[in-house]
This record gives sequence, C-alpha cells and structure tokens, in this order.
Amino acid sequence: MRRTLFAALCASTLLSSAVSVQAADPQQFPSEQGTLSLVPVVQGLNHPWALAFLPGRQGILVTERPGNLRLVSPEGKLSAPLSGVPEVWAKGQGGLLDVALSPDFQQDRMVYLSYAEGSAQGDTAGTAVGRGRLAADGRGLKDFQVIFRQEPKLSVGNHFGSRLVFDRDGYLFITLGENNDRITAQDLDKLQGKIVRLYADGRVPQDNPFVGRAGVRPEIWSYGHRNPQGAALNPWSGTVWANEHGPKGGDEVNIIERGRNYGWPLATHGIDYSGQPIPEAKGQDAPGTQVPHHVWEKSPGISGMAFYDDERFKPWQHNAFIGALVSGELIRLQFDGDRVVHEERLLGEFKSRIRDVRQGPDGYLYVVTDEDQGGLYKIGLQ
Repeated sequence: MRRTLFAALCASTLLSSAVSVQAADPQQFPSEQGTLSLVPVVQGLNHPWALAFLPGRQGILVTERPGNLRLVSPEGKLSAPLSGVPEVWAKGQGGLLDVALSPDFQQDRMVYLSYAEGSAQGDTAGTAVGRGRLAADGRGLKDFQVIFRQEPKLSVGNHFGSRLVFDRDGYLFITLGENNDRITAQDLDKLQGKIVRLYADGRVPQDNPFVGRAGVRPEIWSYGHRNPQGAALNPWSGTVWANEHGPKGGDEVNIIERGRNYGWPLATHGIDYSGQPIPEAKGQDAPGTQVPHHVWEKSPGISGMAFYDDERFKPWQHNAFIGALVSGELIRLQFDGDRVVHEERLLGEFKSRIRDVRQGPDGYLYVVTDEDQGGLYKIGLQ
C-alpha cells in the first residue's frame, strides 16, 4: 500500500498516564537471517487492530477494536482517543478495524477507517468504511463521512474482513468477510465474501468487472472469499494480495484478480469446526474457481500482511510478513518471482496474537498484538 513517511521512532519511550510504556532492552529471538530484536513502543492498548504511519514526525495512528483511534507520538506517548470517530458495533469480532491514509494525505489529510456498523435493529452488523480529515493538532477527525456499507448486514459477530488497500492508481480495495454465512460468498447480489474496488470517495469505477449486469453489485472486484483479514499492495508488481482464514484448516494467500472466484465455500482445504466436511464444498478445488496461491493445511489464523521493500535489512528484501493469531507467530514468506519458495515462523516464543504488521518508514517492522493489554512493537535484525 502506498503510505507516506515519518521519521524513525526512537526506542526509548516516555511515560503516559493512559498507558504503560517501557524503556527496555530489546527482547531477542532467533531467526534464519539473524537475531530478531523486539522493542515495545507502547503497551496497554485495548485489542489494537491496525496501524498507519503519518508523514514527518506526526506519529502512528492505531485502532483499538472497542472503538478508539489513538495517536502514538515519535517519543512513544499515547494520545487520548481521537474525536470524530464513528460509533462502532463492538461485539464478537466487530468494532473499529483497519486504518489507512489517503494516497494524497499530504494535501487532503484524509484518514480512512473500516469498522463494524450495526443494523437499524442492532442485532446484526456489516462492514462500513468512511473517511475524515485529521485535524492539524492530531486530536480528532473532522467531517467524517461514510463512503461504503456492506449490504445486507448479516453478521452476528463474525467475519468482517475489513482490510483497506490503495493501489498505484489510487483505487480503494476493501476486503469483506462472508459474515459466517457461507454461501453468500458466491451470491453476486450481496457484498458478503467479496473484495470491492472503489474510487477514493466511494464511487464505483465503471470498469469494474460486473458493472451493468442485472442483479449484481457493481462494487465487486472478486468473490468467493471467507474472511480476508490481511491485504497489501505488492510494491514490485503493483498487484493487490490478500490472505484469508479458512475454517479448520485451509488459510490462504491469493493474488487478487479482476472478476475471479476464489472458491469459498465450494472449494476449501479445510473442514468445519465440528470435524465434518463443509456441506457446500466439492473438494479442494472446484470448476471456475482459483486455486490458492499459497495455503496452510493447518490454520495459523493469519491476519495483517506487509511486503518488505527497504534497504535497512537486506535479508528481508522481497519477503512478505503475515501476522498469525492462533499460532501467535510472525510468518515470513520468501519468493521466487511471485511463487512462495520458503516459509519461516518467527516470534513463536513471544506467544502473542499478532494482528497487524507494517513496514515502517525507518525500515523496521511494526506489529500490534490483539489482546486485552495489547502492544505496538518494533522489530529489526541484529
């Protein structure tokens, strides 16, 4: 994803009354490419879900699933919750989810948020996306406006998806879970289990694959997704990649292509949590569907995703990093072209649910851990 830069975070941090911040020596963990160093930037976050780097020395925006957007300063101080954030449906997996900056943030200061939005009755929800202008003092969003709503609202607390990616041309891609209503991922009149493509203001591009087809949502770019909780722009090819949770087994990474069907629930490498086959599944593949680009037979519970493209740590060049919730790891994927040729599991000894991972403008990796007392951490190679 195209993101603007800010100066490197310093490892030492200051105390804040709202958070427990530690100035500590790095924790060290083994890896194939050298010793990993992990430094806490800020701790005491309430189920942090995503982060985005602001330009200059303006800090990092972090979402907390119960509904707060926070600003972490370059010194590691945590702000009070920002004003102007929409009300969210904070139940189950729902709440305030992804955050992304406008490709033209230097000019328009627009911040995009994805979140679970309740129905009129309040018993179900769907993913919504909106944007607001970050105030000059960083204390709030102004004139927040919803630009997209997942319809119908079917979730009772599961599978919101919600990653936001801008491509090189400034189109906005939004990943949408199927709300744990499996077959809707194949229903083109619904926005469950889809990845949609929009202009930055929420308008539908007329070259989307299904524009003009009766009974089909024009926002759809691809379909047949289960719960895509990670997505990123590949900086070398310009393609959008997404990863998604399988059921019991079958987590996937895919290159997202125009109009393609990614199979769920007709094709899956997983089974139901009951141990029984998925009722709709025809096997690990099905006619007219894409074969997963990379698949895990045993689900690590994959989440946020980042491609590494910086000179600071050369062994990481052209690698991808994916957070894992169930296995509590950071997964490193190594490529030959687009083909995954090697995988390494990192930070297993850390034993934390890694919800999001991003490359910082200083060349370090940054992760957040989705826990009651979650944290933002900085990772490098020694």
